[in-house]
Amino acid sequence: MAQAQIIAAPMTPKTPTDPHPAGAQSRLLPALFARYGNLTALRHDYPLVLVEGEDAPQIIRPLSRIVDDALKAAAPLGPDGEAMRQQVLQLEQRIREKVAEGSEELLSELWRVCEADLVRESGEAPFGPMDRNMDLARQKVSVDGKVIGCDAATPDRILGHAWQKVHHKRARQFRKKVDGLILKLTDILKSDHMKSDEAHSADALSKAMGMDTDNSIDFSMLSDMLHRVQPEDRLPQDRVERIKHALHVLQTQAFFGPGRASYTEPGKAICYSYVFTSCSSALDAYRERLPSVVEFVKALTIAEMEVQNKYVSDLHDGIFATFDEHDLTAEQMALLPSAMIYLRDGVTDSAELARAYEALAYGLPIKVLIQVDDVLGPTSPEPPRNSFGAGTPKLAAMAMGLNNAFVMQTNSAHLYRMQDALMHGMAYDGPAMFSLYSGASETVEGIAPYILAAAAAESRAFPNFTYDPSAGRDIAGRFDLSANPQVEADWPSHEISFEDQNGNAVTESVQFTYGDFALCDRRYRRFCHPVSKKGWSGDMVAFAEWMKVPLNSDDIRRPFVLGVDDDLQMARIVVDDKISSAARQCLDGWNRLQEMAGINNSHTLAALAAERVKREDLAREQANSEPTAPVAPTLSSAPVDPIVEAAEEADAPSEGSPWIETPRCTTCNECRQINDRLFGYNDNLQAYIADPDAGSYRQLVEAAESCQVSIIHPGLPRDPDEPNLDELKERAKLFN
Repeated sequence: MAQAQIIAAPMTPKTPTDPHPAGAQSRLLPALFARYGNLTALRHDYPLVLVEGEDAPQIIRPLSRIVDDALKAAAPLGPDGEAMRQQVLQLEQRIREKVAEGSEELLSELWRVCEADLVRESGEAPFGPMDRNMDLARQKVSVDGKVIGCDAATPDRILGHAWQKVHHKRARQFRKKVDGLILKLTDILKSDHMKSDEAHSADALSKAMGMDTDNSIDFSMLSDMLHRVQPEDRLPQDRVERIKHALHVLQTQAFFGPGRASYTEPGKAICYSYVFTSCSSALDAYRERLPSVVEFVKALTIAEMEVQNKYVSDLHDGIFATFDEHDLTAEQMALLPSAMIYLRDGVTDSAELARAYEALAYGLPIKVLIQVDDVLGPTSPEPPRNSFGAGTPKLAAMAMGLNNAFVMQTNSAHLYRMQDALMHGMAYDGPAMFSLYSGASETVEGIAPYILAAAAAESRAFPNFTYDPSAGRDIAGRFDLSANPQVEADWPSHEISFEDQNGNAVTESVQFTYGDFALCDRRYRRFCHPVSKKGWSGDMVAFAEWMKVPLNSDDIRRPFVLGVDDDLQMARIVVDDKISSAARQCLDGWNRLQEMAGINNSHTLAALAAERVKREDLAREQANSEPTAPVAPTLSSAPVDPIVEAAEEADAPSEGSPWIETPRCTTCNECRQINDRLFGYNDNLQAYIADPDAGSYRQLVEAAESCQVSIIHPGLPRDPDEPNLDELKERAKLFN
């Protein structure tokens, strides 16, 4: 299945003998986009299913993965199951087309409608072979939920779905705790009431015993008898009033709405809303509800103490008399809902951004989504009032400076693969910011949002990362940059295949840069100039190489990126300084993120250089003072090709180690898109496990699931502390 870094797949554009000359109006795209004109026809991470059910292990799943799982369970192996596989894949394609047309229904409903359409179009009678095959596959589908495509509304839908999951889980925990206290407090009051004169009155006894049709019981006499033996150990009146007040507050709370043991007061809101479209309204609501929060937490604390009979009036009355918001603890606040705030670049007033940082800095229980539809920003220096500007990719990096907030930056194309981090951020007890690029840029035409979103990460214009304050005390534990392609490189490299002017097949390695990404935007086309074949000269240099030239250099060469036009004819596109300057800023920001992740850390590199010089000086001194005879090389000292050596080791894996059936590899490159340090290529361009410690067990499992020929075997986890190992090991069973 195609992955988020899909632009790495091989391409097949043709190089023209005479490309469009400069000034032509043909639409230009990065050459690596050539294969993806009709994304609907390709299996990839979309459409996504927003999985229903509070106990589902994943909140979102690609339709293609769900179909694959159903076929594995329903279709017989070999030729006997081929008819079912083809029919169900045809059904999947029909669902994908309906979602692309704007349909947004439950998977079960779309399956039913598309199945009926295909059966009718085939000419078969209902309950025929096709109908039965699709029905058998449908029975193996264990999830349901709304099916969505990748568009401008995707971040809102997925973040809202994730927040609802966490909100409902917290509501269950809240009601279990509060309803339990309500029942126990009610029992205390009932027990005390049973000792009262009112409970032993003739009228109360008559109602308790039921109808006495023959008047055989004298309830007045019975009441007198019970009154004479009535125990005197009644609860103090102040305790009864205290319990009643706490019980009333718990029963009428409006944070999660009433539970089984609660009730609502006439005219009082059943439940507060915690979804906002501005930080101002969220902060206003927080301030307005703060007295209710204080009252509820105080009642909850008193209730817990009364149930355990630990409340001492002389000690605790004074404490609770002055109880206010300053006494609230993080544990108490974690019991209450967190607010979900939706901000959107180009729609939300930019002043709301400052209020968002204010709320995050104060540690308020909020989750903020900043949806970005425009990464590059306008070419003019003054952004409109409702735009966060070209600095939008830096918003999440700025939020990391607050230290107490969970921060996640990603794009629509990577949301499925980063859903664990997303859910962790939603469940985080403190504030959290999610900066998401939708890929639905109005200034980009003819490119699917999924492709553009993935390209933003590839070009380093909008990198993926997470910052989790709960993951440790140092940056190494808190910051994660691993969700980016080829994370150790400035720009990711991919192979592109095409035909030259003589019809010969040519394969080149091309780096996808900020310049390639800017080519997609019509606002930046004025800074991009196609050059005909006749105009190619030695003073033209690939954009990635140009980025290595010092800024103050006198070099007058012209940087270019490879592009294709509407006819898939390849050309060189020379870019102006406007794009080059922005690319340098982008690369500088990426390099700073790499340093935070421990890649090319300047302090470490300086220390290593100093140590290297020190050792060279020491070796030179020893060589001058004590010369040694050269040692003849032996067989054991012969150089060993690490690729060959690793491939040989992969052929005989130790028990529990990951391994690949290398001779069967088709060189689809999907595993290397996940982690090119974990997976390597041998001399035949076939995959093997290059370094099993260079990636996570999750990456091994995901690579096995996406492998087209099922040759990747994840083995057992190497890190016992990796999150969600039980789920991952269960998924790995299919491939071990």
